[in-house]
Amino acid sequence: MTTTFDTLGLLPELVSALAERSITEPFPIQALTIADGLAGRDVCGKAKTGSGKTLAFGLPLLQKTARAEPRRPRSLVLVPTRELALQVSDVLADLAPSVGLRVAAVYGGTSMDAQIRALRRGVDLLIATPGRLIDLGDRGELSVADVTALVLDEADRMADMGFMPQVEWVLRRLEREHQTMLFSATLDGDINHLVRTYLRDPVHHEVAELQPTVSDMQHHFLAVHDLDRVKVAASISRGVSKTLVFCRTKRGADRLTRELRREGVKAAAIHGDLSQNARERSLKDFAEGRLPVLVATDVAARGLHIDAVDVVLHFDPPEDHKAYLHRSGRTARAGQTGVAATFVLWNQALEVERIQRRLGIRQPIVEVFSNDARLANLAEWKADEPAA
Repeated sequence: MTTTFDTLGLLPELVSALAERSITEPFPIQALTIADGLAGRDVCGKAKTGSGKTLAFGLPLLQKTARAEPRRPRSLVLVPTRELALQVSDVLADLAPSVGLRVAAVYGGTSMDAQIRALRRGVDLLIATPGRLIDLGDRGELSVADVTALVLDEADRMADMGFMPQVEWVLRRLEREHQTMLFSATLDGDINHLVRTYLRDPVHHEVAELQPTVSDMQHHFLAVHDLDRVKVAASISRGVSKTLVFCRTKRGADRLTRELRREGVKAAAIHGDLSQNARERSLKDFAEGRLPVLVATDVAARGLHIDAVDVVLHFDPPEDHKAYLHRSGRTARAGQTGVAATFVLWNQALEVERIQRRLGIRQPIVEVFSNDARLANLAEWKADEPAA
């Protein structure tokens, strides 16, 4: 029997709301976890961004969450970054009216006033970054005592960013019997400790084939000259709708953005030194197709969920093979393929070849110049083709 949202046990109201948004078939992680979530089981899911896990935990929450008293949400989703808080909130708040629930997000980097007003009106399902959640608790504006369902989303990122003490602070303050759903790309170290300590007889689910892998992507390694590489980046971006460019530093991202604009390319940067409003505006414009090029640092891009990225461009090579996969996976999402291109200066060839070996990629580093016609369509360019 084919698995549908209906056969998984979702309410007709939610199934209809999904269908109105052309969401009719569950992704594998959703097919595996939704029934357990609805049954109240603790769930441990191994899944990365782009696998569809927001609805995997979000739909059970929307179906089961009770109405809340002011300042006392009944369901809580903890996420590592502001960007992810907004993305999860956008998905769930869009569906919440179909079941009469109130959804809100609280996160740092912006004024507390609007968030406090929302909590005072009453929020049934809250999405939060750990630091802001604790700040609001310390001010008496928020209590987790009524929480009956907790989701830890991208738990590995929270561990990487040093949030484990805050996460455990929250877990220790849950007073009611509650369900816990944890999603993480890895389940070792601190994450394994969380699972063993705080989850009760969890059911484990993993969708390995949805993880971005080397075979999900087309790879290009381009030997560029320092004075020409901005023009090469501009040539690549003009041939596609969405190019996500990675730089190693905030200063480098700002400089590249200015230089691309001088080449006539509409571009914006996202990194930690920019205001939250600026970052949100750039992300929204890029996701909706109004901004063709987004220049990001690694930290700013963690947890981004942006559909239909045509090319991920490593303007600066990543630090290692894991960073290469993490960055490049922005263009290989939910089972789709994508194009990853890496710029290689003369003194970076050895480190890039080391990354290739770790990933098992056998691909030549091809010298290109900005007037090379092949740059306009990397998806159609085979590495062994002669220059145009």
